[in-house]
Amino acid sequence: MAIGAVVKQAAANSAKQASNGASRLRLRKAALTLTPRAVTRLKRLNDGTSPQFLRVGVRQKGCSGNSYILEFTDSKGKFDEIVQQDGVTVLVDSKALITVLGSEMDYVEDKLSSQFVFHNPNAKGVCGCGESFAV
Repeated sequence: MAIGAVVKQAAANSAKQASNGASRLRLRKAALTLTPRAVTRLKRLNDGTSPQFLRVGVRQKGCSGNSYILEFTDSKGKFDEIVQQDGVTVLVDSKALITVLGSEMDYVEDKLSSQFVFHNPNAKGVCGCGESFAV
C-alpha cells in the first residue's frame, strides 16, 4: 500500500470516529521534527522519478551504545511511524521510536562535512565524535 493511501486511510478513520462521537483526540509528542534545513535537503535528495522515503532507525553500536541509521526506502514497514512535515515524509523504524521520540533532525554543512544531526532530548550522553549516544 502506498504511503499516500495509508495516510488517507488514517485520516478517513479519524474522521469516521469524530462523526460517531467517539473521538479519540489525544495529545502526543511528535516522533520526530525536521528543521527547515533538513526539509530542504531531503527534498533535494528525493528529486527523482520514483518517490523514496528516508527511514530513521537506531542500532546498538559506537562508543556510547547507540547510533542513528538512515536509509532510503520505497515502501513503509508494517509498524513504521510516518512523519510528514512541509511536503517531506520520513519514516521512523518502530524499534527506534521510543529512543528518538521528541527528537529534532537538522542538516548541517560546514567547511569539512555535511550531515544530518539529531538533537535528542532522551540522550543521557554522547561520545566525543558525536556519532553515538546513550539513553
